Amino acid sequence: SPQSFEDDFSFMSEDLGYDGVELFKRVSAATFWRKNKCTLVEKPRHNDRTLLTSFHVTQPLSNEDQNSVDDRNWHVLNCHLQAGSQGPRRVRQIEDGVTSAVKAARRLKEKDPTSPMLVISGDFNGADKCGAVRYLEDGSIGPSFVEDGEPVTSKERTMKTSCKFIDVPASIESRNPPATMVVPEIIPILVDGYTSAAYSDPKLSSDVRARLGRIYTKYSSCYEAPNGNLHLMKTADVENWLVDINGVVGRGDEFRNAAKEMGWKPSAPPSENDDKKERITLPLDTVLTLDGFINVYEAELQRGKFWGIAHDLAVLGEPLLVSATYQGRYDRMYCSSALRPVAVLDTTCSQSCPNDTEPSDHLPVCASFVMS
Repeated sequence: SPQSFEDDFSFMSEDLGYDGVELFKRVSAATFWRKNKCTLVEKPRHNDRTLLTSFHVTQPLSNEDQNSVDDRNWHVLNCHLQAGSQGPRRVRQIEDGVTSAVKAARRLKEKDPTSPMLVISGDFNGADKCGAVRYLEDGSIGPSFVEDGEPVTSKERTMKTSCKFIDVPASIESRNPPATMVVPEIIPILVDGYTSAAYSDPKLSSDVRARLGRIYTKYSSCYEAPNGNLHLMKTADVENWLVDINGVVGRGDEFRNAAKEMGWKPSAPPSENDDKKERITLPLDTVLTLDGFINVYEAELQRGKFWGIAHDLAVLGEPLLVSATYQGRYDRMYCSSALRPVAVLDTTCSQSCPNDTEPSDHLPVCASFVMS
C-alpha cells in the first residue's frame, strides 16, 4: 500500500541500487530505475490503471563498446488492469496505454513513433483469451469478441502501432510459460451457484453470507429490543473491523464502501477542475447495518477481489476450507518488435501462494532486452 511502500520496497534502493522510482498510488504500481544508467525524458503518464515512463540511456549499452550510447528512447508501460467482469474497461486501459506510448514517441520526435522500443508488463487480470490480451497480441479487436457475456467494444479497435508485440515468457519455445497465479480455488466457494456464466454477475454464496453474519454479530454493539437483542455496528465498531482487516481506518475499498453504506456523500458534486477528490470519512452517530455490511463484500466480489474477501474472512476468524488449487497466467510481459528478449527468468511454485517462500499471490515475471 502507499502507506507502507517505502518500507516494503526499501530493498530496491538499499540492496539493488534502484534510486529512481515513480509510484502510481491509486493502483499500487511502481517503476524503478537506476539514475546513473538512464534518465526520464518525459513526465510519467498516469492513465486508467497504467503507468508510462520513458527513458534515455546515459551509459553504454555494452561493456565492449564504451563509446557507444544509443540515442533512442525506451518506454515502459506498467499495468494493473481492472479486475472482475470488466472486459471492456481492460481493453480501453491497454489501448490507452499503448496509444500514450506512441504519442510520447511522437513528442520526442523518434524516427518511427509507431514502432517504439516499448515493454509492457503487469497484472492483466485475465488469461490468454481475455480481450485485453487478444487486442495486444492480435493488434485489433471488434464487437464480435465477447467476454463474460458482453462485447468488449462497440466498434473495431486497432492499435496505433506498426509493430507486433512479443509475448516474452512464451518466446521460449522449449517449455510452456509458467502460471503466475498459483492460489486456492476459492471462487466456487464464494460465488452463489458458480458457473462460468455466474462470473459476469456474481453474488455471494449462502455460506459466505452466513459467515459475514457471524462476523457482523461479533463486531457489533448489542442493544435490547422488544423482540430480542439487536446487533448494530456503530462507527467505533466499524473502525475496529477496518483496523483488523486493513491495519488502519481510511484505506481500502471496504472502508470507502462502508462509509457510503453509512450515508457518506460528497459535500458538492465533483468538478473536472478539482485537483483532489474530497476525502471520505466514516459518518458519526450512525450505523452500518447487516445488509450494508454484506453489500460491502458484494461490491468486492463484483470487482473480482476474490482473494481479498478470502483474506478478510481468514483474518476475521472465518477461514474458507479450500483443497483445490487454481493456476493461471494473469501477469504478463510483452515487448515491441523493436526490442528482443535475451533472457527470461521463470518463477514457479507447486503450492498455493502466498506461503513460506512466496510472499505474494502473484509470481514475478522477469526478462532482459536488447534492441532489435
